[in-house]
Amino acid sequence: MKINSPASAAPCPLALFHPANNVPTVWGRTPTERASRQLKNLKIPITQEAPPSGTTALVVVRDDVIFHQSVLKGLKDHPGTALVDDLGRPLAAHLATSTPEALNDVRRWLDAGGVAPSDLRSASAADIADLYNAALRRRDDPYALRVDAGNLAAIEKRIFLATYKGVTDLVTKYWWPLPARFATKACVRLGLTPNLVTSVSGILAVAVCFQFAKGNYGLGLAMAWPMIFLDTVDGKLARVTLNSSKFGDVLDHGIDLIHPPVWYLTWGFGLAGSLGEHFVPLMWILFGAYAAGRLCEGVFARRFGFHVHVWRPFDSAFRLILARRNPNLILLTLSWIAGHPAWGLWAITAWTLITLAVQLVQTVQSTLAARRGRVRSWLEMPPAAPAPGP
Repeated sequence: MKINSPASAAPCPLALFHPANNVPTVWGRTPTERASRQLKNLKIPITQEAPPSGTTALVVVRDDVIFHQSVLKGLKDHPGTALVDDLGRPLAAHLATSTPEALNDVRRWLDAGGVAPSDLRSASAADIADLYNAALRRRDDPYALRVDAGNLAAIEKRIFLATYKGVTDLVTKYWWPLPARFATKACVRLGLTPNLVTSVSGILAVAVCFQFAKGNYGLGLAMAWPMIFLDTVDGKLARVTLNSSKFGDVLDHGIDLIHPPVWYLTWGFGLAGSLGEHFVPLMWILFGAYAAGRLCEGVFARRFGFHVHVWRPFDSAFRLILARRNPNLILLTLSWIAGHPAWGLWAITAWTLITLAVQLVQTVQSTLAARRGRVRSWLEMPPAAPAPGP
């Protein structure tokens, strides 16, 4: 059962790791290294020894446990909690006061299991964690798992899948997950950083422009598809290794914002004038519709504090085929295969106008919905209960 957050914010605790034996690395980091980075993000200081009696709250975690970030945040916000896994095994505890007796009781429990100390209430990860992840536009399945050699592969897969955006385009959602997981694992083994992968992706994005401008569409597409694949891998690599940075985020989003319109423009240049007098008006329509769609999304996000693509189930499904880079690249590729590259520009312009019409309708509908009450994401709401049986 979900445990409600305290009415007032709990004081920030210290964190103390409880040792375990033969702990493997997970996505290139030990569980302690991973938890240390997560605790740092939550502004929870880590101590090597118990603080003086009663001076502060204390979070004690086994150092063979892999945590979802929201679970550690929930543990921070719920003093007096003993965190257990689905088998009832102890994982961590939050002591409201760090008396020697309470700490010794918790340490014995973390070692031997059994019934949690009487002053702590047992809770699972789902009891204390937020289920809605606004950053990744998804309902999370929060985890806190003991890791060993036997379950390492399954845990790494679960961590990877948890890094995926729940609402995105059809290429990223349906085509990339399996190959991206293997590519991300290879990057970890080779010691490649997310920023390096992003840089290679950016170099490919520039090279594609030159090939499209020359009319070398086959070679350009052979670079474009790996580029958008690496654009998926870099983010997953940053999240599974907890190695994200502000510079990497700016670099990645900057490349994503700039290169798609340039690709369309250089694709048109490569047609060697076959579009004739239609080229300039076509570009104005395409770029104008693209900008208008982005404006609609920005207005919605500014008004309601979340992305329009997670407003209703329809909006999430619509994001799969929205006229953005990946669906548009499918259209360009099909036009090249058909031997008529000019069709690609006409197709993405038409599709951008069609999806813009839907975005304008979304804007009007959201305005009307706001007059009737609060506008919320459907992912933020509790899942519907199953219908009763006969």
